[in-house]
Amino acid sequence: MSKAKQHEGVSSPTVGPLTMRGPGTTNVSLSVNGIARLVTIEPRVSLLDLLRERLELTGTKKGCDHGACGACTVHVDGRRVLSCLTLAITCEGREVSTVEGLTEYEELHPMQRAFITHDAFQCGFCTPGQLMSAIALLEEGHASTDAEIAEWMSGNLCRCAAYPNIRAAIRDVRHAIGGHGHAAD
Repeated sequence: MSKAKQHEGVSSPTVGPLTMRGPGTTNVSLSVNGIARLVTIEPRVSLLDLLRERLELTGTKKGCDHGACGACTVHVDGRRVLSCLTLAITCEGREVSTVEGLTEYEELHPMQRAFITHDAFQCGFCTPGQLMSAIALLEEGHASTDAEIAEWMSGNLCRCAAYPNIRAAIRDVRHAIGGHGHAAD
């Protein structure tokens, strides 16, 4: 039996809540920094490329494009992800948060202020991914010691080697929230 005959009259299979789409463009609905977005993309478009090229949110950096440097770290439903390895279509119906979404009422996030205080940004290229990981690290409760911070931040590379300054910034925010890493402590 031919492949055309095998698929005749068969509806598209579903994967989780999504139906199979492609290879052409498709509409994808997601929220980015609290703003509902409807975009028309090919299913193979990465979240990183959607953010930078389509939505013009260029704070998230394209470093290696292979998931090895962490410069593209963003939050999806509160969890950190490497946007270069995440298909944008998998974020349908989810909340994506980028470094541009950290400021509230034009006020810097406490982690941004701590990075400035401790000169934890050096050249600045890795800073958005470092910030997003550092914030998630505290929310995940992985900031009890410098060794734990270093381990849980190890996926974010800093070419300027500002690691001691980054750890100092994370410690300051950890102390400011009064805990060992949990934002709710």
